[in-house]
Amino acid sequence: MQVPLYQAKAEFFRMLGHPVRIRVLELLQHGPVPVRDLLADIDIEPSSLSQQLAVLRRSGIVVSVREGSTVTYALAGGDVAELLRAARRILTELLAGQSELLAELRQVDVPVPSAPGGREG
Repeated sequence: MQVPLYQAKAEFFRMLGHPVRIRVLELLQHGPVPVRDLLADIDIEPSSLSQQLAVLRRSGIVVSVREGSTVTYALAGGDVAELLRAARRILTELLAGQSELLAELRQVDVPVPSAPGGREG
């Protein structure tokens, strides 16, 4: 039985749904990065980074290459970098809309109800 496309997409986005995985993908946008450099850029235990890299590798969106004792990771294709750029644009628009709403809320002068009996306390 084939998985419906919407379910496959949901699984894909769930796989992306970890801050460390997103950070790794951001760091890999500019080219291959050795694991030691990923560790230096991400404040995480080596075992935790290894687990997150394994998830990304199993999903097929990153690849690893071993050169001697150095393991380097890279994006499997450019579409992931484009997805991250699209997410940045969407978040920018959402946050801009929220800041506009916040500014509007701050400008509105709502009268404060007076104390019972018509006198202010």
